[in-house]
Amino acid sequence: MTEQLASVRYVVDDVPAALDFYTTHLGFTVRMSAAPAFADVVRGPLRLLLSGPASSGARATPADAAAAGRNRIHLVVPDLDAEITRLSQEGLTFRGDVVAGPGGRQILLADPADNLVELFESAR
Repeated sequence: MTEQLASVRYVVDDVPAALDFYTTHLGFTVRMSAAPAFADVVRGPLRLLLSGPASSGARATPADAAAAGRNRIHLVVPDLDAEITRLSQEGLTFRGDVVAGPGGRQILLADPADNLVELFESAR
């Protein structure tokens, strides 16, 4: 049986910077890299396709939809406070404060191209 992954494409302006961000700070591993045009990284069942300006994925994106949007990948973490501390010590900054609701707590950070990443801790 073939490995089942959910794939998301993020259009980025600097593939090496995005590759470093996701592998160094968020635990993704490289499946394939054709930097500076494209990279394919994975974390668990999530396959993230990082498409630079020269990639076919980015070239297929209409100009009016080229900016990073409100969509985001959602990464579950066991201890949100510990992740915030770790990533802050690594020099990353967050977009806003922790938001809590009945399902858990979350905070957003942005990758080097301003694509959003949600770190989420489920309510216990």
